[in-house]
Amino acid sequence: MAKIPYIESEECLACGSCADVCPDVFQMNETLGFAEVVNPQGASEDEIQEAIDMCPAQCIHWKEE
Repeated sequence: MAKIPYIESEECLACGSCADVCPDVFQMNETLGFAEVVNPQGASEDEIQEAIDMCPAQCIHWKEE
């Protein structure tokens, strides 16, 4: 099974670190005030894991597809 990143939006600090690391996967939604997953296959699992590890709120997680 493939792993897909998801963001617990209510915990997101909107710091933008995930979008900086993986701009093809994560995007800031300025209107709503949190990051969103826009393309879960937009980077390798290692690159996405780097974004997960850098998140200060630790609100990005993996789920099985």
